[in-house]
Amino acid sequence: MDDIRTITLPMTPEVARSLKLGEMIYLDGQINATAGIPTHARILDYLDRGEPLPVDLNRAAFFHLGSYSEEKDGEFDVLYMNPTTSTRFNSVMPRIIRELDLACVGGKGGLDAECARALKDVGGVYLSFLGGGCPLLSASIRHVVKVAWQDMISHYRLVVLEVERLGPLTVAIDADGNSLYDNLADDAQARRADVLAKLAAARG
Repeated sequence: MDDIRTITLPMTPEVARSLKLGEMIYLDGQINATAGIPTHARILDYLDRGEPLPVDLNRAAFFHLGSYSEEKDGEFDVLYMNPTTSTRFNSVMPRIIRELDLACVGGKGGLDAECARALKDVGGVYLSFLGGGCPLLSASIRHVVKVAWQDMISHYRLVVLEVERLGPLTVAIDADGNSLYDNLADDAQARRADVLAKLAAARG
């Protein structure tokens, strides 16, 4: 595990393009996290109106992470976080990626081909989080930097976190638009006919 690269955020275009499909990395620095479809809709609304977002997302790390949080004496504490399914956001992520020039996005389950094209356009990557890896991910949190849109329920808010050694994360879509998810789907499709033929033969 010691040979896994640690990338310091913000991720430069040069670093993003150096990441190989399937490579595992750790992240240090500031990430932006939300699990909310309403949050994405509000980001698009701000973009439509040309209004500055409360958090600077330009060339940022933007992750689909749900969290359990606690507020006490006006302080917001993220007790744990876990990835949510990125495919829920396929319809809105291409525009968000392009207009905010996102360096890296992530979550679990991947993003579709249009999102991969958007990442290629801006030189960004998709990082796959380990589903159920809550203890590892939560241990990386150093402090809460900012919480935006307090009117939303806690895991829909836009939260900026300082993390150290977040991961390991897998480069599942690289800056050239290549996708592990497409590769797996193509491989499964290629093997389908052979599997069906063997099943038919087994039935005699």
